[in-house]
Amino acid sequence: MILLLLSSLLILTGCGFFNPSVPLETVSAVNFRQYEGTWYEIARYENRFEKGCVGATAEYRRKADYLQVTNSCFDVNGILIDQARGRAHSVQGSNDAKLRVSFFRPFYGDYWILMLADDYRYSVVGEPGRKYLWILSRDRELSNADKAIILKTLPGLGYDPGRLYWGIFSRPAGG
Repeated sequence: MILLLLSSLLILTGCGFFNPSVPLETVSAVNFRQYEGTWYEIARYENRFEKGCVGATAEYRRKADYLQVTNSCFDVNGILIDQARGRAHSVQGSNDAKLRVSFFRPFYGDYWILMLADDYRYSVVGEPGRKYLWILSRDRELSNADKAIILKTLPGLGYDPGRLYWGIFSRPAGG
């Protein structure tokens, strides 16, 4: 029994879900001009700063040396209930794939772009500790094909798809 337990533990810790010390890969580069605009939050890992949000959007506007970020939180009816504004600065040498974001300066958090469709129709964002994860889309819905690609890729990045909270923008109307 102990041998079975130990071998199970070794298998599980070998998976990326339980090993945040494994380096997290990002996309090779991000074009801020294409990243600008509104993104709909399709799914996320639950977190304290989005408590009560059943849907969210993130809007990015390029400024001289940073991205202005406006995150909006919506209730089940799609009514705006909260909003936060911040700044995202590119991490030097990351080709804009790694950002440091602050909504409450001087506190910054990591915002790494892990997956990005060639045409910027979806983006997957996380951070090295694998505590946070967001699946974003330019549209209110993500295609089943894109969703399948993302869900298949997440475990290799060290994320557990079973932990995802699917927001109102990922649900069928009336669902």
